[in-house]
Amino acid sequence: MTKAEIVEQIYERVGFSKKEAAELVEKVFDIMKETLAEGEKVKISGFGNFVVREKNARKGRNPQTGQEILLEARRVLTFKPSLVLKNILNDEVVESAAESDAEEEESTP
Repeated sequence: MTKAEIVEQIYERVGFSKKEAAELVEKVFDIMKETLAEGEKVKISGFGNFVVREKNARKGRNPQTGQEILLEARRVLTFKPSLVLKNILNDEVVESAAESDAEEEESTP
């Protein structure tokens, strides 16, 4: 699904104009990008968590030439789906988002 398709779905389901729906989607993504850039986690109840992780520098290898290269330290974005989303994807009985979030917090170190 593309951003344009998300805008179209909001337009059809919520009744905003296409311009308002596009602005809303842009604002939500801007807020998420800013929050993640600051190193904070974005948690969407019933959907999942977006987390920025730090990866250390390490040695790598060019698979075509076999030449060893140094991969610099970097930040990567990871996504962990909520139990509610996992259950939906696997056609299992869906529990409430609040119950799922409580279980996730108990299992998170």
